[in-house]
Amino acid sequence: MINKSSPEGFILLGFSDHPRLEKALFVVVLTSYFVTLVGNTLIILLSILDSKLHTPMYFFISNLSVLDLCFTTSCVPQLLSHLWGPEKTISFNSCAIQLFVFLALGTTECILLGVMAFDRYVAICRPLHYAIVMHPRLTQELATIAWIIGLLESVVQTPPTLHLPFCSHRRVDDFVCEVPALIRLSCENTTYNEIQMAVASVLILVVPLTLIFVSYGAIVQTVLKINSAVGRKKAFGTCSSHLLVVSFFYSSVITVYLQPKNPYAQDRGKFFGLFYAVGTPALNPLIYTLRNKEVKEAFGRLLEKIKQPGES
Repeated sequence: MINKSSPEGFILLGFSDHPRLEKALFVVVLTSYFVTLVGNTLIILLSILDSKLHTPMYFFISNLSVLDLCFTTSCVPQLLSHLWGPEKTISFNSCAIQLFVFLALGTTECILLGVMAFDRYVAICRPLHYAIVMHPRLTQELATIAWIIGLLESVVQTPPTLHLPFCSHRRVDDFVCEVPALIRLSCENTTYNEIQMAVASVLILVVPLTLIFVSYGAIVQTVLKINSAVGRKKAFGTCSSHLLVVSFFYSSVITVYLQPKNPYAQDRGKFFGLFYAVGTPALNPLIYTLRNKEVKEAFGRLLEKIKQPGES
């Protein structure tokens, strides 16, 4: 796909208006990327190798880890290059691929977090029916639906964005090719694209978030009816990790996609976008491992298996 108004690609301004901050951000992004790679790979391996983690919850968590790995890898290597040196350009085709991947994976994560909230609702509010409702086939179908919706959203929204006539300066006021930044770069009327982005934001952000609120509203009501304090603590403990992930992810995404049109909001949006693209994928595995007894026990069993051949 070639846009005649941008044959040479784009210039990603990123954080070039904060030159003293770029080297510090390079260290932060590099560290976060390393944590993302190690943490999410570990969760995927544990979910596959440990039979006690062969449950719907950990199946969805491993899907989330795959998403985070792909999501960060689509932008972090280029971001590190731009933060370290003066080169800030990106070809049109690379920008198109990055935009497609960002939209697809970001949308998939929104849907997947809603599905995970439904899983927690069934586990706590309908525990006797959990094995019947969340059977392996349904969990696989729900995860597949999330990935398909993400792909369809990207197929629908990527072409109209890339076919916009862009201004000749080609400077994208962001560190990655995203819909809001490319719309701002257009030199013609973008009303249709803005309406399309608003509708997509409602469907992809608001609807899953509403499902999450409804699910946790029912969960809170159920948990408060538990007489045992230990039982209430255990029930809330199974949901706290997911709630933290939802809070970090949605707060940053909503700030990026639903921000007002002014320079201050755009500058603030870049930092929230950095947290959304780099911070949350690094935090997710930490949240699910440090706050999750089952994952820590599974990691201990894996270490024991690794040590056994050496001891013998």
